[in-house]
Amino acid sequence: MSDFVRQDRIVALLDERPFASVRDLQKLIGVSGATIRRDIEKLNDAGRARKVYGGVAAIERGTRTAALPFVENRDIAVAAKRAIAREAERLVQDGTAIMIHGGSTCFHFGCRIAHRNLRVFTNSMPLAAYLSEYGTCLLTVGGGDLHRDPGILYDVSDHLSRFYAAQFFVGALGVSDQGILEQHPLLVRLADEMSRTASEVILLADSRKFSVRPPTVALPFSRISRVVTDDGLSDAHARMLERAGVEVIVAQIEREP
Repeated sequence: MSDFVRQDRIVALLDERPFASVRDLQKLIGVSGATIRRDIEKLNDAGRARKVYGGVAAIERGTRTAALPFVENRDIAVAAKRAIAREAERLVQDGTAIMIHGGSTCFHFGCRIAHRNLRVFTNSMPLAAYLSEYGTCLLTVGGGDLHRDPGILYDVSDHLSRFYAAQFFVGALGVSDQGILEQHPLLVRLADEMSRTASEVILLADSRKFSVRPPTVALPFSRISRVVTDDGLSDAHARMLERAGVEVIVAQIEREP
């Protein structure tokens, strides 16, 4: 398979998903990791894709991007998500109540605080299952039907007005100058409802998310006080966050030698 054919296949894959790891591409194309990394470098230099830690991301084109299932997304860009979770944990004070949204970055954050002296509220079924089995924090789980696609428990007749939290940690499928972007309407609705019962909203989003453009604004930056992201954040996106008036915390990824 020629270089051009391989690179076209990578770009075609990025039309369907926002990110592909080197390992994913090795399995798909059947070549070595070194070859994939050379292809990523060439695509990055040509402006056809964006080189990111651990793989390649789609170039920002303003197009809509489909969300991956949680079980797949959880294992993508793990080093970045764990670095974000580590920094986010430092923002939490023992003895307080916090809310954690669905999504893979929030899941990694939830794993970090599993043994903290906290009251945690979540509608995320994967996170609730993890905290139930491995955590010692006080856990409150939102009830209702299980929506398997985003892994969320939700009852349309229920409401969150009885639960107040010091902080609401929310993830995103994408981020633009308009704020947090999502595709699934349930995640949009929950982000809005949960943000209204917290004193502070904190976005946890790895740097790939700033190049993804889902269709719906879940929360504007006017309702977000801080953003925790990784050191792959571009200067342009950093300036965008500065103009939005939010505090930016950059987590350093622990890279392998």
